[in-house]
Amino acid sequence: MMTIREAQETVDHWIRTYGVRYFNELTNMACLTEEVGELARVMARKYGEQSFKEGENTDPADEMADVLWVLLCLANQTGVDLTAAFERNLAKKTQRDKTRHIRNLKLR
Repeated sequence: MMTIREAQETVDHWIRTYGVRYFNELTNMACLTEEVGELARVMARKYGEQSFKEGENTDPADEMADVLWVLLCLANQTGVDLTAAFERNLAKKTQRDKTRHIRNLKLR
């Protein structure tokens, strides 16, 4: 199993070995938006009312991995340690929402 930190390192190694260089940050932000849109399309067809077109990708896992790839690229090129950022975010959410969802009658 790969940690988030190892995933960041793996992407960085791949980019430096096969990708020549990172796309600039704005290009990668556009790529991330594109990949999220592709994931949304699969989800709408698989779990929503839309149907797949012939030959269209039906695998949300593949699209999720594409989203993760570009997010890892953005983290690397902007100096974000996603492990540390995720840990801080989890602590923030836990503190802020520790009783909110438990008390939400809509979730029962």
